[in-house]
Amino acid sequence: MTGTDMRNEAEDSGPSGYAAARLHLLTEEARSGPPRRAALADLTDDWLAGLFAAGAGGARGVSLVAVGGYGRAELSPRSDLDLLLLHDGSDPEAVAALADRLWYPVWDLGLDLDHSVRTPAEARRTAGQDLKVQLGLLDARHLAGDLGLTTSLRTTVLADWRNQAPKRLPALRELCEERAERQGELQYLLEPDLKEAHGGLRDATALRAVAASWLADAPREGLADARRRLLDVRDALHLTTGRATDRLALQEQDQVAAELGMLDADVLLRQVYEAARVIAYAGDVTWREVGRVLRSRAVRPRLRAMLGGGKPVPERSPLAEGVVEQDGEVVLARAARPERDPVLPLRAAAAAAQAGLPLSLHAARRMAATARPLSTPWPAEAREQLVTLLGSGRPTVQVWEALEAEGLVNSLLPDWERVRCRPQRNAVHLWTVDRHLIETAVRASAFTRRVHRPDLLLVAALLHDIGKGWPGDHSVAGEVIARDVAARIGFDRHDVTVIATLVRHHLLLVETATRRDLDDPATVRAVADAVGTQGTLELLHALTEADALATGPAAWSSWRASLVADLAERVRAVLSGDAPDGPEEATPTAEQERLAIEAVATGAPVLSLRARTEPSAAPSDDPEPLGVELRIAVPDQEGVLPAVAGVLAMHRLTVRTAELRAVDLPDGVDGSVLLLDWRVAAEYGSLPQAARLRADLVRALDGSLDIAARLGERDAAYPRRRGVVAPPPRVTVAPAASRHATVIEVRAQDAPGLLFRIGRALEDAGVRVRSAHVSTLGANAVDAFYVTQEQGVPLPGEEAVAVARKLEETLRG
Repeated sequence: MTGTDMRNEAEDSGPSGYAAARLHLLTEEARSGPPRRAALADLTDDWLAGLFAAGAGGARGVSLVAVGGYGRAELSPRSDLDLLLLHDGSDPEAVAALADRLWYPVWDLGLDLDHSVRTPAEARRTAGQDLKVQLGLLDARHLAGDLGLTTSLRTTVLADWRNQAPKRLPALRELCEERAERQGELQYLLEPDLKEAHGGLRDATALRAVAASWLADAPREGLADARRRLLDVRDALHLTTGRATDRLALQEQDQVAAELGMLDADVLLRQVYEAARVIAYAGDVTWREVGRVLRSRAVRPRLRAMLGGGKPVPERSPLAEGVVEQDGEVVLARAARPERDPVLPLRAAAAAAQAGLPLSLHAARRMAATARPLSTPWPAEAREQLVTLLGSGRPTVQVWEALEAEGLVNSLLPDWERVRCRPQRNAVHLWTVDRHLIETAVRASAFTRRVHRPDLLLVAALLHDIGKGWPGDHSVAGEVIARDVAARIGFDRHDVTVIATLVRHHLLLVETATRRDLDDPATVRAVADAVGTQGTLELLHALTEADALATGPAAWSSWRASLVADLAERVRAVLSGDAPDGPEEATPTAEQERLAIEAVATGAPVLSLRARTEPSAAPSDDPEPLGVELRIAVPDQEGVLPAVAGVLAMHRLTVRTAELRAVDLPDGVDGSVLLLDWRVAAEYGSLPQAARLRADLVRALDGSLDIAARLGERDAAYPRRRGVVAPPPRVTVAPAASRHATVIEVRAQDAPGLLFRIGRALEDAGVRVRSAHVSTLGANAVDAFYVTQEQGVPLPGEEAVAVARKLEETLRG
């Protein structure tokens, strides 16, 4: 039966003819998706037009209008009919009779009907009072009767919408947020509501309304296809259940998948999640743009008055090399060249997450289109920026989603595609596999003060379930993948082994603690053998908790935490014999010895700056920058550490790694020299000249340069941005770490001037820093300071604890 035959049958036979034609259309296997929805709308249009013609009797000043989903011609098998009977008010009795002739046949067929009878003025007034009514009228479509009446209403409603957009759009956004709070996020739910959940059909309709306002528009790439995919799933759901439902229940997913010709319910859910992710991301970008435009409109009159009518120039504040903040977003600097800077996507993402700001759509798309691929292994800066991104806490999620939406995550980590949008059919899990991995990194970022290598913890958190995209035991498969990814990222052989071990055994502690007898020595020994070292055990303990917390509330409890902590302590006791007595003494190189002798001879600091690179994977490419090596020799005196650290902070140099130690001079050379061997990088811009650094260092050491005041002035001039809420700093005394000094360990959020504050606090405490070992791992500073009393002996126990406590208070203040 053709579409014309079905319409003729519907018109000739009344409701029963329409019902037969409708049933034939819905059971016709050759037609599905958008063609079937359009055909169903056409069929219904013709039937209702016939009812209108039969009941109107040639009356003027009345029309029948489809609104809402029916107005968009998006009729699913069990969709309700949204109808407005519009009239000019000249003959209310005739209109009421016509309404009965229209509504009762619809009800007789058992179709759901949402109807109203209004004049244009009433419709306009109701729309002004009820946002949902106004949204429905934006999709008004003429069915029958007075076309001019319908056209006039559409024009008026659309004009009202555009005029009222500055007030109506914030209300619409609030409705969307309230609905998301009630219904959850479609892209993660095991039994999602295709219409009401965040990222569902209702949000797609809201984006159409925003576009109609002319105030902002959604990213269009993939949006229409995402809507179509959700509508197709809803059609199949209506057909398999025979009900007007939008909730994709577990027991119906296999049937819906079969109706759509998909392999199984997992494939179905993954497609639903992918569509929802496109809509949700488009919504995030669009609402951000709406907010920006509305703020701009509110501020513009005042700015024009202040600037005498001139066009205001948007303020751009530097965040990192090639990255600036503008209008509440992270964008690329005008001089940025993604095609020449392969690390830029990670640097921009890390800067955005650290600042707690979204990465702009334009920046993400430009980098996705033009950025060069990273060399293999990655340069050190790329690895550090990834760790910074992962360690930024909750803001990481938003930035990661922006990277993923533009394909940058798959470009950086090709193995990610197998876990992207992958459902987890386990009621304990709140998230898809990929989001769970990011959530685990977010949770792990709160534990970076508990471990010596937060970078390994964060990368292991990102990769611990990466094997779920492969057949077999995901821990076994994940170990292989993690080993390959960690090597590609640029970790050395030892670190690759640690990450692989963490991924392979990420369930070991919780499963052993809850399922085995911890009083059995064999149980503890087996875990110790699997873990291998105390450092790996420390990381595994933190990863275990982060993984459980990221899974859901049912996966972690105080009882589980106590069992895992008990097991970890027992394993630590077994492994304790592996702890080294203290740091090995290093022999100075020829260059270090030369600098030390020159410092003694001149009685002043001597320094050298040298850029370091590592070979690129492509022979034709330039070497990848690794950082700048800064070596300083200073005659032994008080205040060296805070002086050097303060001068570097003044010149906006970030300390990546640092070593400070006293060196033995050759026979015949009197004096004592401190040698500082550091790797630094400019926050943005070019490096300062070595002569300027040396001059400022001389002034800092003789007291003529007030570093604290200079840094304070700069902080006051640049107010601190909102951003990551970092875990509080932690300062501890390492027990029995050295026989010759007391080791004070500091774990804190890296920030300009941090090392200066630490050094000054230690000097104020009256202790001597004999050596320091500073590492900046992503956004985390992990520092160890070997300190003694003036006589060169370790601090007594109580004094050491007091110094650590005072230092922690200083850093928290």
